[in-house]
Amino acid sequence: MRYLGNKENLLEKIYQVMQLKKIQGNSFFDFFAGTTSVSKFFKKLNYQIYSSDLMYFSYVLQRAYISNNQELNFEKLLKKLNFQSTSLFASPIHIVVEYLNQIEPVEGFISQNYTPFGTSELEIPRMYYSDENGKIIDAIRQKIELWKIEDLINENEYFVLLACLIETVPFYANISGVYAAFQKIWDPRAVKKMILRPVEFVVNNKENFTYYKNSTELLNEVEADIFYLDPPYNQRQYAPNYHLLETIAKYDNPKIKGVAGLRDYQNQKSKFCNATTAIQELNDIAKKGKFKSLILSYNTEGIMQQEDIISTLEKYGEVELVEFEYLRFKSNSNGQSNTKKFIHEQLYILKKYA
Repeated sequence: MRYLGNKENLLEKIYQVMQLKKIQGNSFFDFFAGTTSVSKFFKKLNYQIYSSDLMYFSYVLQRAYISNNQELNFEKLLKKLNFQSTSLFASPIHIVVEYLNQIEPVEGFISQNYTPFGTSELEIPRMYYSDENGKIIDAIRQKIELWKIEDLINENEYFVLLACLIETVPFYANISGVYAAFQKIWDPRAVKKMILRPVEFVVNNKENFTYYKNSTELLNEVEADIFYLDPPYNQRQYAPNYHLLETIAKYDNPKIKGVAGLRDYQNQKSKFCNATTAIQELNDIAKKGKFKSLILSYNTEGIMQQEDIISTLEKYGEVELVEFEYLRFKSNSNGQSNTKKFIHEQLYILKKYA
């Protein structure tokens, strides 16, 4: 999934740095879980995972990948559906996804508010999804909710199916990277018929915990050997940039406004999007957090200054900064070489005083 600051391509390097600096432990708190790429990586390494995020769509992914710790069989649902897969050796999740891919599209909140036909009365009709794909999203989302209401799927199965939808819809969104705006000309992939994709099951032998909260509210509750912080780097709040994923995940018919059809996000603002409050927040985490090592993932374009970060963290232990260069593409670059930019990833490592 395209996501601001996604660390997926840097995780091997980050883990190498952790090994080099002898950051050890068995438990790992992913403080800003986002798409769960970090949590999944360390879950596969058999850490006990704690993860949290302010965004509900992130919580959906966390429930599917992190707290769920088994391959699901959808036994009750498949008995009721009596649906024959076209593949002889299809797994239960593949059968359910195949079934969802052949249900009738229906009108609903997404097709009525984020497709050209559904918003034709607006001065600028919204072009987030094609008319067909908007109805497909609504049909699948409504069917998953109905199965939950009818008790045909359990909680883990519910969140895994929602995760399938959340992971699929970005591939058909007519956006340049985030959902704060739609493109005025159709991206070729956005006009293809949406095909739901199954997600992977990530299993380890630990009990893992997931939260839909501001992680600072968990400082008295969560204790882990390693705290990993990958906060917003600039003034751009995540909630408006991913409002449509949030609405698909919640499917709560929110009041929306503006050209982009934004939902209210007053309760989902991060203090890390302001330089002053970011440092204050970092100080609270370092001071109150129950950890042995804290890793702050940041970069040279961040709004917190290097000297401020170091002076804040070194009050609570030994601090080290590791930097490495990587290539970043702008979200609307389409791979053009003139938009390539090298930036420095910064890992601030705090080993807390005993």
